[in-house]
Amino acid sequence: MSLVELIAQADERSLAVSGLACLDRCVPLLGGDDEVLRPLWTCLSEGVGWAERLAKVRAELGCAEDDDAARDDDEAVVLARRMLGAAPEDRSAAALRAWADACSVAALQIHRLLDTAADGETDVAARREGRTAGMSPLVAAELRRQVKVLELLATDSGGLRRALDVSVEGRRVLRAVVSRRARLRG
Repeated sequence: MSLVELIAQADERSLAVSGLACLDRCVPLLGGDDEVLRPLWTCLSEGVGWAERLAKVRAELGCAEDDDAARDDDEAVVLARRMLGAAPEDRSAAALRAWADACSVAALQIHRLLDTAADGETDVAARREGRTAGMSPLVAAELRRQVKVLELLATDSGGLRRALDVSVEGRRVLRAVVSRRARLRG
């Protein structure tokens, strides 16, 4: 099943986790530490306090919903800021589906931008629909993580913890890519 189909079939909780997991993997671009999104993960486990915790995370990372991200010319950073800025305060299915879908696209685009290997496709939509020929390694890994998170949540009552583990692995990979990129620039 393609990523697009998995998102279309996901319930509210799975959509929230999917969007948050994409954002979590991209936190290194926002300068956040590994624990900055922990309050939102906890909220998904407890089921309360999303809007308040989201506001605190935005303040901590210096991102607001109306942030135009114009302060940074790095496209990957701009996309990561937009993911956080677009997170819905209400956890309705429609708002979460739009956010999870946008986060999926943004995270894949971020990985495409940061991958040193060329991706055979400039439009990540094709990747999300299952066309994976010629995919670069970093994009392929991100696509697998996105699919894995949604599959875990669809089949496993303990999927939240395992989804967080998948996200942590992806965050470590992206942190290494960002660090290597900074060394090459500096």
